[in-house]
Amino acid sequence: MTPFPTSPEPFRIESVFSPRIWGVRSLAPLFPGKTNLAEPLGEAWLTGLDCKIATGPFAGKTLGAAWREMPAEWRGTKLASTANFPILVKFIFPADKLSIQVHPDDRYASVHEKAAGGRGKTEMWYVVSAEPGARLLAGLKSGVTKETFLEALAARTLEDVFESYEVRAGDTFFIPAGTPHTIGPKMVICEIQEYSDITYRVYDYDRLDAHGKPRELHIEKALEVIQFGKAHQSKIPPLSLSAKGQHRRLLCACQYFAAEWFQFSERREFPADPEHFQLLVVLSGRGNLGWPAGAAHYNAGECWMLPASLDLAALHPLQPTTVLRAYVPDIAALPKFLHHAGLTGSAISQSVFGET
Repeated sequence: MTPFPTSPEPFRIESVFSPRIWGVRSLAPLFPGKTNLAEPLGEAWLTGLDCKIATGPFAGKTLGAAWREMPAEWRGTKLASTANFPILVKFIFPADKLSIQVHPDDRYASVHEKAAGGRGKTEMWYVVSAEPGARLLAGLKSGVTKETFLEALAARTLEDVFESYEVRAGDTFFIPAGTPHTIGPKMVICEIQEYSDITYRVYDYDRLDAHGKPRELHIEKALEVIQFGKAHQSKIPPLSLSAKGQHRRLLCACQYFAAEWFQFSERREFPADPEHFQLLVVLSGRGNLGWPAGAAHYNAGECWMLPASLDLAALHPLQPTTVLRAYVPDIAALPKFLHHAGLTGSAISQSVFGET
């Protein structure tokens, strides 16, 4: 076994690319090496358990294996006893609509999906890019019942019972478990979610897979977990935390994850929090990542993990850089921090969601 390093250091996680029936043939500009593809790719998993570590003392190991061997102080005091890596980050590249689907919550998954890990799936989407006319569906219209939902499904008019959103680059959507949804084409999404891959498909637009067969639907389970009659505004406003000419926004926070957006053209520090590690997802730009004992180069499309016990890391951009930072927050303490930053309770409640 590799001896534990004497001092913590950031490491880069290699992406795993997944074919999807609704995917695209080019992942440029995020992944310029993935163009003219023989089969459509729909997702790039940045923190999948099978993703390989590219740099640092765990290089060559999968993220799942590295997490099990990682010193507790690298994970953070809040996550020291967490058995599995808690956050899944991915890019989604749709050339067609995804299936209309829904995810269970932890309570349902712990009973009915033990073999799949027993965890539900709450997620958020950040729109990296979008062409004019790009739309997605998230949540049901007011008054939609199970009966009207089933009638629309039988009539193939299911989209009509959904809230529909035109999307633009920079938009953020929060999709708690139990919220049915689908993403359309003409956009690239960064999805940050509770680590789970349990999806119940309700409608798949009568598509056939590579073998000429329709993909499996899970209508009975979906009807058990969809939260009929529960209103939810899926598109949420960011909270500005900008200071000293550096642009920073809290996009969304819940008990499973928080996500912040940064844009900068000069040195940007990322101080450690001993409670949790940090993930830095580079959306654009390139430059150097420095820490007390070393340095590395970063590029767009990369995901870096900063250990909780790392005193300080800083990005030194060679080009203007945009980054998403993801972490597991103290959801009870976060509103207090935001109040001290000058934000009102009503603003906070639109983007910070307490424990369920």
